[in-house]
Amino acid sequence: MPRARRRQFSNADKRRILDAADRCTQPGEIGALLRREGVYSSSLSTWRRQREAAELAALAPQKRGPKPDPAAAEARQIAQLMRENERLKSQLDKAHLIIEVQKKVAALLGSPIDDTHDKS
Repeated sequence: MPRARRRQFSNADKRRILDAADRCTQPGEIGALLRREGVYSSSLSTWRRQREAAELAALAPQKRGPKPDPAAAEARQIAQLMRENERLKSQLDKAHLIIEVQKKVAALLGSPIDDTHDKS
């Protein structure tokens, strides 16, 4: 025996059935429509929610301009991190230079600085 397959409705069918349901004004008309189309009332409710969500999404403001390229964004981030790394290296070199000068000045003044904790 062939297996029963779940019926699937296209977007056009859903729209057509929703429009027909919206035009129903008399008691029992929606029930007759649902029986004629072979649709459950829960499906009709779900389709109404989907239609409302789509309408709200269409009214939402869209972000303007070109869409971001993930590869370009990653390349920009890498370039920024490399610049920051170079800046920090430069600051570290300056700090080491200042420390060396302080050691020499301290040695000239006769109170040398202990060098055991330097550069681990």
